[in-house]
Amino acid sequence: MTIEFLGMIGTHEVSEVHARTGPFIQPDFVERITHAHEDAGFDKVLIGYGSSTAEGTQVAAWAAARSDRLQFLIAHRPGVTFPTLAARTFATLDQFSQGRVNVHIVTGGVPADLRREGDFADKDARYARTDEYITLLRRAWESEVPFDHSGPGYRLDGFRSEVRPWQDRRIPIYFGGSSAAAYRVGGSQADTYMLWGEPLAETRQQIESVRAAAAAAGRAQAPAFSVSFRPILGATEDEAWERAHRVLATIQDSGGGLGAFVSSTALVGGGRPASVASQRLLAAAAKGDLHDRALWTPTAAATNASGNTTALVGTPETVAEAIADYAELGVSAFLIRGYEPLADAVEYGRELLPRARAAIDARLGTTATA
Repeated sequence: MTIEFLGMIGTHEVSEVHARTGPFIQPDFVERITHAHEDAGFDKVLIGYGSSTAEGTQVAAWAAARSDRLQFLIAHRPGVTFPTLAARTFATLDQFSQGRVNVHIVTGGVPADLRREGDFADKDARYARTDEYITLLRRAWESEVPFDHSGPGYRLDGFRSEVRPWQDRRIPIYFGGSSAAAYRVGGSQADTYMLWGEPLAETRQQIESVRAAAAAAGRAQAPAFSVSFRPILGATEDEAWERAHRVLATIQDSGGGLGAFVSSTALVGGGRPASVASQRLLAAAAKGDLHDRALWTPTAAATNASGNTTALVGTPETVAEAIADYAELGVSAFLIRGYEPLADAVEYGRELLPRARAAIDARLGTTATA
């Protein structure tokens, strides 16, 4: 299998330990962090989605015009716009960037953020809409003749797009979620299924669940898998752990973190996150701080598991071997982002990515792209 490494870019520098300074959109920062990831050898970068944040395709267009190779994984929420417009938007950008667009379908998880944009559908309805939405995206990209569609969420009469993706009519679809509904839709539709960093045993269970859903949908080949981590590196093990505890102390002292991520988790009864993925991270944290070779969960507990918040802690060699442990489960894509987004991207390129690719290749003999 081909191994990919993904980072994340935004319109300003912010994290749980790094408060934003300056305006929300800082074009020079977008250019710098894009160059940092491309120069570091990342294959793709995620551009996140939120009801109040910058629109992702425009961020990707700005970054694509200032880079040569880096691909862009644009988070997109079904229900905000019609799938026909979304299909043409992504295909247009894919043409201008010469095949560097990927789409990450985000069904929800934070009801309050959905309601801010006027979406009051319940979870089952959202996943049903997502299923239909992805089908229409692909049909819009692939169909050479006008087509009709009549479904529970959308009705089309004679739609045909003149705009085709650069990538042979097919833009890769990424998908995430840890509920049964997510497994069903993602197992049926996704090219790559994205998971947050859980212990190896729990990750194996999720992979098996998605593969079972793919088989039930009649797919001959299951999706590829991605896992997300927050690596914390040090020249020695002691240095890495000192750094990790400084990160944790900053999060705890600020009441859960300084950046925008900490307010993104909706709560249900007893302060429990609404997101099943967040619940799973907190369950792992409740079992212990350190799992397997290097997975550290207190950062997830301190933020109520708002997003991908589990860390891999150790020397670059230790963290590289930990990443290879997940590759042995069948994971082929790794999204890694740091607590100092720009500086950490540079460090990962220098210290971690070459070692991780070598560790995976030594075990599996895979093709690690760069």
